[in-house]
Amino acid sequence: MISMKNLSKWYGSFQVLNDCSTEVARGDVVVVCGPSGSGKSTLIKTVNALEPFQRGELFVDGIAVHDPATRLPALRARVGMVFQHFELFPHLSVMQNLTLAQVRVLGRNPADAEARGRQLLERVGLSAQRDKRPAQLSGGQQQRVAIARALAMDPAVMLFDEPTSALDPEMVGEVLDVMVGLANEGMTMMCVTHEMGFARRVADRVIFMDEGRILEDCPTEQFFGEAGARAPRAQEFLARVLPH
Repeated sequence: MISMKNLSKWYGSFQVLNDCSTEVARGDVVVVCGPSGSGKSTLIKTVNALEPFQRGELFVDGIAVHDPATRLPALRARVGMVFQHFELFPHLSVMQNLTLAQVRVLGRNPADAEARGRQLLERVGLSAQRDKRPAQLSGGQQQRVAIARALAMDPAVMLFDEPTSALDPEMVGEVLDVMVGLANEGMTMMCVTHEMGFARRVADRVIFMDEGRILEDCPTEQFFGEAGARAPRAQEFLARVLPH
């Protein structure tokens, strides 16, 4: 589903991604973790071309992201993205947030778009909130709406950029429950997260990054169960996060 080969990116003279290569198979759940500033969010934002890169190749569901001829709106319609701060349209109702792109981008008629929206709101447990504005919802509810909005586009892959980091602790579980459900249904997912419990429970693989490099890319049971075999920086990271 995703094939990344020697991806490199610079902000001016600062190299934020350094020869990053990995592959994500259809149906895989991959967690990307590492310290702040390691390039995690930048890496997954290259997958739907929100972050351009200067060197390397990237294919998503057969689409060459690195090809200047690629139509980026068509690519982004295939890749769902859930951000740290929800990014819902504040002036629209929950249902309007879910239907707008279906009509404008996918060309669905409004009735079909609303039917799909109702189905997804029920799936994330928010049917009763359909007519509210985002500001009337809790953070956890807003993030579940954001997930439903991404799913409304029938994506081939879902990207999550620290989806729980802006939430109160009591709201984290309700968002993770939706993500676990997606994983169990076979959705291809790349998740930047510090929720190591989620990673151990759901992820097929863990990618660990530091200073723009992928230092570890291995099955979840190896990453957590054989910590002594990991790169020194990954060992240090695990020693800090696992006790908590």
